[in-house]
Amino acid sequence: MNTTYSEAVKTAQTYYDGPETDRLYATFWGGEHITYGIYKSSDEPIHDASKRTVETIAQTLENLAPDSRVIDIGAGYGGAARYLAKTYGCSVCCLNLSERQNQRNRQLNQEQNLAHLVEVTQGSFEDIPYPDNSFNIVWSQDAILHSSDRTQVFEEIKRVLQPGGELIFTDPMQKETCPPGLLQPAFDRLGIKDMGSYRFYSQTAQELGFEELHFIDLSENVPTHYRRFGEEVRVRYQEVVRMSSTEFVDKTLKSIEPWIEYYQKGYMQWGILHFRLG
Repeated sequence: MNTTYSEAVKTAQTYYDGPETDRLYATFWGGEHITYGIYKSSDEPIHDASKRTVETIAQTLENLAPDSRVIDIGAGYGGAARYLAKTYGCSVCCLNLSERQNQRNRQLNQEQNLAHLVEVTQGSFEDIPYPDNSFNIVWSQDAILHSSDRTQVFEEIKRVLQPGGELIFTDPMQKETCPPGLLQPAFDRLGIKDMGSYRFYSQTAQELGFEELHFIDLSENVPTHYRRFGEEVRVRYQEVVRMSSTEFVDKTLKSIEPWIEYYQKGYMQWGILHFRLG
């Protein structure tokens, strides 16, 4: 483990490198993606809804082309990168903490004949291991919440982006109207202490010279996503227990309940944020 990582980053790395967590995500979150889905129906497969999120983000971008140079920070299993490489022919760098996820990413790239377009690098988005002006698109899905210094993440994004480049990301966010401390039961699942808000991300980006292009609120999808996840785990309960433990499965099912509740009550928010660097 890289000792220069912040405590928040180390916590995220430990969480996602855990074999039980990894098997659960790989099996029930769809295998390619480990981020929230956009649902057309309450019983839609998680994989299909998660792929729709990637498609929606890509369609929001203005300049995707074969000569695009993209970095996905917090890339997970690399599903978004493979979609971009297949669909647009562009090269994508996957920056991700979890070496367990990175190994799966590399394997899937080889199996799908995309290793020449998708590069996988272990590292933190608080200290992106690429030179200035390396990319014209920075992409991220549901990852920045794992940083304890999100301003530093945005400064690093600005550093590696070319002038006129685009930043597009999704992230679970706290609504400004949420009472202080209320969300801790949700935070405990991921080992985080807080999360950003739409206002924070918008203001931080603009202070660093970004122009805001879009904010697409997709919050209503999150309770559906967690319900679908819970349903799948319960239907295949004994299978999941065999790959982990009864304690782990029951704890996981319990830990998603606050996320459903807080989104339903309007205390949390999720959507696509899109900026261009001036």
